[in-house]
Amino acid sequence: MAYIGNIPTDNFVTFATQNFSTSATSSYTLTHAVSNENEIALFINNVRQHPGSGKAYTATGTALTLSANTASTDTMYCIFLGRAIQSTVPSTNSITPAMLGDTTVTALTAGTGITTGTGTIYRAAVEKLGNVLHTKILIDLTGLASSGNGDIIGKAATANSHIGQITAAVNGTVLSGKITCMEAPAGGDPDINLWYADEATGTEDAAITGLSNQVQMCDSGDLAIGTVVGIPTPPAADKYLYMVTGAATDANYTAGKILIEFFGYE
Repeated sequence: MAYIGNIPTDNFVTFATQNFSTSATSSYTLTHAVSNENEIALFINNVRQHPGSGKAYTATGTALTLSANTASTDTMYCIFLGRAIQSTVPSTNSITPAMLGDTTVTALTAGTGITTGTGTIYRAAVEKLGNVLHTKILIDLTGLASSGNGDIIGKAATANSHIGQITAAVNGTVLSGKITCMEAPAGGDPDINLWYADEATGTEDAAITGLSNQVQMCDSGDLAIGTVVGIPTPPAADKYLYMVTGAATDANYTAGKILIEFFGYE
């Protein structure tokens, strides 16, 4: 009988076969894992056996169990009609961004002048979709301190009070960004501006202008809940980011949640 449509290139399908060396036992090991006995056809002395519980045999994984012992003089083989699809749980942290192709996630790291604040929360992520990169920095200011106008915000009198470093490899070429206030700052100065500089060593209560090649990225004014401030001057590559007071308020923050975002490309 002629085929309707394209003629198959192969006339036969070959299934994997396993021959067993028999002995006086009812337990054998399969070379391929199966989900149940219906995925193999078992033959003993060239007679096909009936699969299933209470029948001739059962199988799961690589374990084949017969309802009765074979003899060393028996011949036995099986044909694999299908194989179980095995699932594997990767080890913790074994998946790297490079494995995810065009959709990857990595992170920035703040200095100890931010991360050691009591009650302070710092989280950061950089998402890549295609050739667009989205950098997000989420901060709860609680436990940090502000001081004089133009001074670095961080844990009181603590060095390395930066909130992360921008690099082309991680963040791409940054075009612009924004600050969103989700909880109004309290205690410390509510006027929080963003700057960048060459060094990671900036200390709380020290002037941002004491660092090299410092540039102000935005002038936010007093932040209030719902405030969204654009960042017209994007950070340059390899620079460290700082939060800097816009007015003189020498106090510790008791509240204040902000989200800083940058948008870049590669």
